Amino acid sequence: MDEPGHGHSLAAWTGVALLLLASTLLAVGIFFGWAWANWTGVALVPIGAGAWYGLSKAGYDEKSWHARPRR
Repeated sequence: MDEPGHGHSLAAWTGVALLLLASTLLAVGIFFGWAWANWTGVALVPIGAGAWYGLSKAGYDEKSWHARPRR
């Protein structure tokens, strides 16, 4: 279960968490008609994708994450 390639990295978890928050805000905003929730969700999509990409390039991806020594 702890093999590389299954999204077990800081980059993946951060990106997924931000994108999940964005989709939740969008769903709530559409359901209740709250414009602030819609626009916040729309703004979080590129932030989440950018955080995922940026953290991956900074060395927090799956390959680098599993190569680090355990404490």
